[in-house]
Amino acid sequence: MTSTLTSPHPDPAWRGRIAASVVALILLWPMLVVTEFKPWLLLDWQSLSATGRFLADFLVPAHGSEFLLMLAEQTWQTVAIATAGLTLALIGAIPATLIINEQLSISRLGTGRMHALARAVRQLVRWKMVVLRSVPELVWALIFVRIIGLGPTAGVLAIALTYCGMLGKVYAEILESSDARASHALLVNGSGRLAALLYGALPEAAAELMSYTVYRWECAIRGSVVMGFVGAGGLGQRMDESMKMLAGAEVSAMLLVFVALVALADLFSKTLRRRLG
Repeated sequence: MTSTLTSPHPDPAWRGRIAASVVALILLWPMLVVTEFKPWLLLDWQSLSATGRFLADFLVPAHGSEFLLMLAEQTWQTVAIATAGLTLALIGAIPATLIINEQLSISRLGTGRMHALARAVRQLVRWKMVVLRSVPELVWALIFVRIIGLGPTAGVLAIALTYCGMLGKVYAEILESSDARASHALLVNGSGRLAALLYGALPEAAAELMSYTVYRWECAIRGSVVMGFVGAGGLGQRMDESMKMLAGAEVSAMLLVFVALVALADLFSKTLRRRLG
């Protein structure tokens, strides 16, 4: 009897675990109150019946000829939005990468110190990239929808601005982390910055740059679908209409197409990496 009463607790850290759980609950509770988190609303009879009807339709994707023709058109528009937006982003990101890449600085040759003007220009462009990528593409899409109206143009411009900031930053980091001997040798022997980039830095990091670009194209496809919910065209805008009508069969078909698009983008990325690697 005495040995049972004096035996140690099976979990020596039980007090700390209980204290941590209480502290976590105290910290989490105000957040739940602020966000009005009410999961019991899912058990409401109207919610359950609407969910049941939606899921029943969701199990059998829509496959009518007229719907499939519309789906193919909207899918092509989604891919076009992502591709056009990424192309515009590259037009802005590549010059920005050439400017902010410190390995391609001519002013620091010999002394190792960059001129004040060159440093100021690089910092100005870096801050510009920060501003562009700090605003999500969905917010840009909302702004452009208000300015130019509904349609894919808003989505293209939104992707172009946000992804320009992302690509410029990551491209510069990839190039700066690669071997700089080739580009440095070209600069020392009188080569220009563009030639040093194309023939010195780029071949070393081509596979990683291409992989990241294709990944961003995949993200642009996903982003164009999301932006469609705010009126920026493409598959997302049509999916928003189907969701409002609780047309589960149409939503199911669109999600299958969306998964196929992402899978094809991933396969394309792997193929490019294999060839470049």
